[in-house]
Amino acid sequence: MTGLAFLILFAAVILGYVLNRVAAARIRASGAQMHSLTGFHGAYSALLVALPGLLTVLVWLILQPIVVERSVMAGLPAGALDGLDKGGVSLVLAEIKSIAGGQVFGTPADWKRAAAETLTARNAAASLALVVVIALMSVALIAFSRSRVSAEFRARHGVEKIILGLMIFCSTIAVFTTIGIVLSLAFESVKFFRMVPLNEFLFGLRWEPQIAIRADQVAGQGAFGVIPVILGSIVIMTIALVIAVPIGLFAAIYLNEFASPRVRNIVKPTLEILAGVPTIVYGFFAILVVAPFLRSSGADIGLEISPNTALAAGISMAIMLIPFISSFTDDALSAVPRTLSDGSLALGATRGETMLKILFPAAIPGIVGGVLLAVSRAIGETMIVVMAAGIIATLTINPLDSVTTVTLQIVTLLIGDTEFDNPKTLAAFALGSFLFVITLCINIFALRIVRKYREQYD
Repeated sequence: MTGLAFLILFAAVILGYVLNRVAAARIRASGAQMHSLTGFHGAYSALLVALPGLLTVLVWLILQPIVVERSVMAGLPAGALDGLDKGGVSLVLAEIKSIAGGQVFGTPADWKRAAAETLTARNAAASLALVVVIALMSVALIAFSRSRVSAEFRARHGVEKIILGLMIFCSTIAVFTTIGIVLSLAFESVKFFRMVPLNEFLFGLRWEPQIAIRADQVAGQGAFGVIPVILGSIVIMTIALVIAVPIGLFAAIYLNEFASPRVRNIVKPTLEILAGVPTIVYGFFAILVVAPFLRSSGADIGLEISPNTALAAGISMAIMLIPFISSFTDDALSAVPRTLSDGSLALGATRGETMLKILFPAAIPGIVGGVLLAVSRAIGETMIVVMAAGIIATLTINPLDSVTTVTLQIVTLLIGDTEFDNPKTLAAFALGSFLFVITLCINIFALRIVRKYREQYD
């Protein structure tokens, strides 16, 4: 039924567009001076039908399960839920939904079968009601938009207002989503810091969150010092950026100023394809190629290298970041007005001097943006780290040792069935908040650099 509702809505949008456009074309053909083009009259009807219809369908699909399930549970026989806590009631509802879906295990009680039949019937009725509501709403909106068609009607202004309202709505959703993310992190982090002192988290030198959750479980007392985790992230990120930034910048400079069109047409698409490779593929590359090569090379010179190393993860991550840095730098260099380079060459400067003293400084804002994106990718990368660097938090800056990162620890702490009432699980939110603050500081620093150079070259 939901598919039928969407199909009716789509047909109504097309019909409204065609009717309004044809009506506007007839008025225009009669010689009247139209305020708006015929296309705007059609677009006005299409938007007026599509947006309320889509909103109705989405709200209906969200509320329908809640309303139907609550009505079914409220109609259960007296005493059916006596003595059950919230979890037990949820299990009963899940069993009723399974029976309604045709998955019957054992011999359920008659009242459960009756509830499942009621659930199925009410879902069907609600879906049919959705189709009817969408059909009636579409007809009414089409008729209303058709009645607005006239030579004086400002259809273009109406379309612009609707689009502006949609953009404001989307922006508001984005803002409130960000606020929700920050508040959720802050709320859970506060619960964590009530159990673990803040100074222990910020300045502790051991990260061992495996604590005893049950009374009969054997585990340590737990240690939540974030320094080893942050240090591991910094080591891997530094290795990746030290390799990726120079190579990416030089590749972009060569492709933008010195490469022939044939070479550029081959190399640039290849780099862009490399940017689309899934990160897990780089993880396989790290454990199958980079790590064995480092171990064999270290053995040849008598150097002991761990099976999982920060160097292997950093090298693989650098290969992943090169296309991003190169692409952003090339776009930034291409955006510099050509008159600057032409004037430099006309004054006798070489192409290298022009690139070094004119184009590259003028493109600094875009280049910083590319490097910032690379830093964000390096900080947030998980798969390469878990496959190449390990999960043990080691307090070291030796790139040949096994280290871990913030994102990897967040994933590790939240794997499986978790209860948000112990420090081990809540530590993931504390790490997320700490990572959020670090990323925010990096963004502020980058924006200050961009503004400084942008004012100089505008």
